[in-house]
Formats: sequence, structure tokens, C-alpha cells
Amino acid sequence: MVIEGNLDGKGLKAVIVLSRFNSFITERLLEGALDALGRHGAASPVIVRVPGAWEMPIVAAELARQKKYDAVICLGAVIRGDTPHFDYVAGNAASGLAHVSVETGVPIAFGLLTTNSVEQAIDRAGAKSGNKGFDAAMTAIEMVNLLRTLRDDGKPA
Repeated sequence: MVIEGNLDGKGLKAVIVLSRFNSFITERLLEGALDALGRHGAASPVIVRVPGAWEMPIVAAELARQKKYDAVICLGAVIRGDTPHFDYVAGNAASGLAHVSVETGVPIAFGLLTTNSVEQAIDRAGAKSGNKGFDAAMTAIEMVNLLRTLRDDGKPA
């Protein structure tokens, strides 16, 4: 037997946590996420804007604890510079979001780009490498459906 989620977004209540930092990238990620949700039948999500990636875990935790949303989609971009700032922000944001997902049981889709250059970020926000915001929304849809199946004793919906 194989148990997996599907990509039916009908009835899905998602919230997007969007970083304002590097907004020229994050707005493109948002467009991709909205496109994915719309194509798969999900309602328009609530969008919560935060200053940057560092602030995402606490906001994602608050939203997940509210139990109003099936999934939290986090979109942001941390681009490496000449200081260790990147390592602290990217690593702690990633581990914080993973912790929130495990602790709350709510899927936290990781659409936080961690790139070495602006060019790489642009590529991942809709240029050469697709749109990672789209991918994060697809992950959210699939994970919500997978968890619904698993929580219903493994019986497909």
C-alpha cells in the first residue's frame, strides 16, 4: 500500500507569511504561490507580511497555534553577503520553521530562498529554475491532504 497526498486544494485554508526584505524577489514568490493555489482550487489565502526571514518562525507559530489554517506557507529570500549574517538568519529561520511544524502538526511550507547571489534568487523566483513560491504552495496542498489521510487511519479521502 502507498499512502500519499494529492493536489486537490478545494476547501484548503492557507495563510502565507511573506517577508518584505528582498521584496523584489518575495513578491514574485507570492505570485507563484497564488497561482498554484488558484490552479488547484484553493481559496484565496490570508497574507501576513513580516519584516524578514528572522521573524517568520514566531509568526508561523502563532498562526499554526490558532488552528484557523490548514497550512502556513512561508515565502522569503535570504541572499548571502560578505558577513556571517546570512548563516545566522537562514539557519535559524529554517530550524525555527521546522520546529513549528513538528510541534503544532500544521504543515509549514518552506518557500524561503537561501541563495549565494541575487541572480540565483531571481532564477528561483520565476526565471530559469521555476518559481519556488509555486512549489511551496504545491507542497502545502499535498501535505495537508497527506496528513488528513494519515489522521483518518490511512484511508484515502
